[in-house]
Amino acid sequence: MLRILDARTGETVDAARARRGLVRVHAQVPGSGPTGLRVLLVADVLVRALEIGGSPVWATLTSAADPADPGDGARLRASAADLGIRPFEDHRDPGPGSAASQAVDIVVSGAAATDGVQVAVAPVETGGACGTGVAPAPADPTVLRLALLAPGRDRPLRLDAAALDEAEDTLRRWRAAVAGWATRPSKPVPEDVRRRLRAAWEDDLDVPGVLDVLRGVENSDIAEGARFETYAYADRLLGLELTRQIGASL
Repeated sequence: MLRILDARTGETVDAARARRGLVRVHAQVPGSGPTGLRVLLVADVLVRALEIGGSPVWATLTSAADPADPGDGARLRASAADLGIRPFEDHRDPGPGSAASQAVDIVVSGAAATDGVQVAVAPVETGGACGTGVAPAPADPTVLRLALLAPGRDRPLRLDAAALDEAEDTLRRWRAAVAGWATRPSKPVPEDVRRRLRAAWEDDLDVPGVLDVLRGVENSDIAEGARFETYAYADRLLGLELTRQIGASL
């Protein structure tokens, strides 16, 4: 059962109040800068985790687009698509009698309280003011996705060349390894590894914990076919296209 920290109360609550009940995930995005992308990315990972757990999700978006820049909203959606974030509907008041059994709002830390469970996301620091400016654009957008995901969402993130280089090196290594493991006989994900992965992401959406499990599996004595299945399974949550290089050298 996925449980998340409600920033309004400081208490941990079930992300889905009713088993297989509809959950409304509402991303309140402060424009198209790096902080806005981080908020939307956390919302995307939450949607993925809920769906893996069998909960239907209604994902909506409110963007505080720059009124002086008519293209800000379109730029946010284009950047989100590049990062592999699935489309979010424009938010609207569900009105009385909404079918959603739970409402979860993804916001920047310090935002005003909302009616639903509130998931707080720390801002991103770049070369300019905190969270402002254009997000760095590596040739592979999933490098930026990993750089934004790697620290815990409650930790401020300094998005600089070192963070992007580390993410790029990790993706290059993991994709090459996955492509090699894919040539071996397939084996199921070891049950203890599956439990550790689920325990991490169901504990307040602990993405760094998921990444730590993958690092442990990378050079373990687990059969290569099982390592492949482990990475493919975790990528349902992470969205890093870890199987991209399979067959590339054939």
